[in-house]
Amino acid sequence: MSKRFPLYPKHPERNCWGCDHYCATDAMRCGNGSSRTQHPAELLGDDWYEQGDWGIEVDENAKSIQPGAAKSR
Repeated sequence: MSKRFPLYPKHPERNCWGCDHYCATDAMRCGNGSSRTQHPAELLGDDWYEQGDWGIEVDENAKSIQPGAAKSR
């Protein structure tokens, strides 16, 4: 089971968001450690999940989502 993914992290720049570990930027466990994966909110803004087709449904007051719990089509 994957970790819950925060919709609005307080300090997204402190973590790598590329896998389920959410490692600190100075202690990444996967990859070559040369750069981190940014949180979508850093790239697209606070309404990031409303842009594009992420395949997720977000409840009105949700603070996080469960990866893999995609909406059925």
